[in-house]
Amino acid sequence: MNILCVVAHPDDPEFFAGATLARWAAEGNHVSYVLVTGGQKGTDRTDITPHELAVLREGEQTKAAAVLGIHDLRFLHYVDGELINTLELQRDIAREIRRAKADVLVTTDHQTIHSGSRGINHNDHRVMGLAVCDAIFPAANNRMYFPELLAEGFELHAPKEVYFAGPVAPNTWVDVGNYLGLKARAVCEHKSQVKDPDPEKFEMRMRQGALRMKADGTMWFAEAFRRVSL
Repeated sequence: MNILCVVAHPDDPEFFAGATLARWAAEGNHVSYVLVTGGQKGTDRTDITPHELAVLREGEQTKAAAVLGIHDLRFLHYVDGELINTLELQRDIAREIRRAKADVLVTTDHQTIHSGSRGINHNDHRVMGLAVCDAIFPAANNRMYFPELLAEGFELHAPKEVYFAGPVAPNTWVDVGNYLGLKARAVCEHKSQVKDPDPEKFEMRMRQGALRMKADGTMWFAEAFRRVSL
């Protein structure tokens, strides 16, 4: 199965769905990433330029993905914090869906403006969810949309499912108990974003956040998604 994770920033794959992506890669699926921006604004440092930060973060993202067993990454070089759901963005995502022949898309949930009482969801995350929806349907599998993609050699393709990460109303939980350690190690590769990159501490926090209880009282660990069949 081909699984494509399309997100706004370096570190989004790991924070939003790292353990699930690690599990799917370990199970033999081909998992690839598309990072739409370079995360150029993700710092309060005064000694680094936006371009330098983007280069740094792309390197961190490559290392983090490798921890999860993922080596197929593409960077689209849009500007962090300035994403708009344009036809250009939809076309670029449709191109990557066709390139990857993605069966499953993973992206951030555009419906999440805030989660409970915990802050505001980054606008780029919300834009990404909508842009991915619009790139999937009808553009990715309709020759009347973006005919230039056909001219480039990217044939029509129809994904089967979307997993929206960071949902307010999840309907699917993926058992990731054996992969939270990998997720913690991967997150800690994002050293420009993580002030205390200690994998053991992060794994403890992630286990607390992923802890679930079944009706019979059994404890397990899961990442939550809003899953949509196409």
